[in-house]
Amino acid sequence: MVLAPRRDLCLDFANTLAWRGSAPSESLHGLPDLLQWCASSGSVLAGSIADSGTNGTNGAHGTHGTWADRHPVEAAAIFRGAIALRETIYRIFHAVASGSEPTDGDLIELNRALKETPARDALQRIGSAFGWRVEGNPLATASALLAPVLWSAGDLLAGSHLERVRECANGKCLWLFLDESKNGTRRWCSMTACGNRAKAHRHYARLKGG
Repeated sequence: MVLAPRRDLCLDFANTLAWRGSAPSESLHGLPDLLQWCASSGSVLAGSIADSGTNGTNGAHGTHGTWADRHPVEAAAIFRGAIALRETIYRIFHAVASGSEPTDGDLIELNRALKETPARDALQRIGSAFGWRVEGNPLATASALLAPVLWSAGDLLAGSHLERVRECANGKCLWLFLDESKNGTRRWCSMTACGNRAKAHRHYARLKGG
């Protein structure tokens, strides 16, 4: 299995629960949803799942759904662990984006999960880029399945881009993102969503006040 996690992959994973400041919208309802997200984000290659003893050739979602149906206890445990890790990651980067310090408990939990990920000790070319060659069953534990997410979180915390972690200025949204704008002044998850809503609200307020 070859993995090439993006720098902001951990933020994308935290955002699988959206609209945290108002009416939270959950996109992960079980292990099949989680595995589909992993495959679509590139954090686990679809072929690696078929090779992990899941049986079946219907793609990441169908194959893992079958495995989850056959192993409901294990599937539920992996899913619970993954959601717990998501919330730990969110709390850490919410604190960073808010200008405060992550709690010791959340950092301890992230370090515990990182210790359970496979070793990153061999690089392999993927097209014109490179990724990490890892061995083992990605469904062994939540930490193994989410290894690229966890690596992303650790690398982001320890790297030079931490000060670019932002939280959408829309208090109903609170989407996390990495501000890669030239001036580092991006405020919204996107201008087509929360940015335009804020502009429309300000325009309406001016008209009403005038």
